[in-house]
Formats: sequence, C-alpha cells, structure tokens
Amino acid sequence: MAKEPSEEQIYEEASRRVKEKKRFYGGLVTYLIVNAVLIVIWALSGRGYMWFLWPLGIWGAFVLGDFLRIFVFGNGGSDQQAIEKEVEKIKRDSHNQ
Repeated sequence: MAKEPSEEQIYEEASRRVKEKKRFYGGLVTYLIVNAVLIVIWALSGRGYMWFLWPLGIWGAFVLGDFLRIFVFGNGGSDQQAIEKEVEKIKRDSHNQ
C-alpha cells in the first residue's frame, strides 16, 4: 500500500497545478492577441499569400499540446478555490489507492 501524502505535499501539488493552469491561460491570451495582430497585418498589406497561417498553426499545435497535458491528461479557475479543489482531488485519489 502506498504511503498517503502529507497535507503539505497535497497543498504543494495542488498549488503547482493551479500555477500551471494560470500559465496556460496567459499563453493562450498571448497566442490569440499575437495571431490577431498578424492577421490584421496580412489584411492591411494586400491579402496575398496567407503567411500568418504558419505561426498560427505551429504555435497552435504547442498550445493544443499544453491544453491536453494540463486539462485532459493532467488534472483544469481563482487561486484559492482551485487549490482547494485540487487538494480534495488528491485526498480522494490517495484514499482510493
């Protein structure tokens, strides 16, 4: 039987997960703003070759990878509420092992 994590370990893990999610949201906002600017530049410069699709697609793949890692294969709002939610998940998971 696995050793049950301490309250401090649970809190640290929950805090790490919340920070990871906040970092994802910040990166997503940056991705959206930068790509919107690139599309505007393309539109104002004659609408020729759709070069903005390269950074949009490549960067988008990394954003998708982060999303999957954090929310789908990992464990997905306000800091204190999210930390408490993660603490409860970890406690529940550790009791079920």
